[in-house]
Amino acid sequence: QVQLMESGGGLVQVGESLRLSCAGVGQNIGGYAVGWFRQAPGKDREFVATINWDGDYTDYVDSAKGRFSISRNNAMNIVYLLMSSLTPEDTAVYSCAAGTTPHTSDFLWDYWGRGTQVTVSS
Repeated sequence: QVQLMESGGGLVQVGESLRLSCAGVGQNIGGYAVGWFRQAPGKDREFVATINWDGDYTDYVDSAKGRFSISRNNAMNIVYLLMSSLTPEDTAVYSCAAGTTPHTSDFLWDYWGRGTQVTVSS
């Protein structure tokens, strides 16, 4: 059973940056693709970014391209999501997921973390 733990969320101002982390707990996630999703109040969960197991493939939702960057350090068992130029529309609970291949659909992932809150204040 793969357990994931997100961290790095918080309250920031418009235009600031945050780096989220997704860590494997008790098991190495180096062999898994990882995705980041977010869910704002009253909205469906939305794909944000994904990375394959060795980091040579990434994909982003259009609104994140040029602002967000997903990366991983398999030796440290962690995946990062660096978010820059944040806007209030980025406010949501951000969750990471692990699976065999990268997907933009949330129902194709096998394991999920509990999420971390990101709030962008204007």
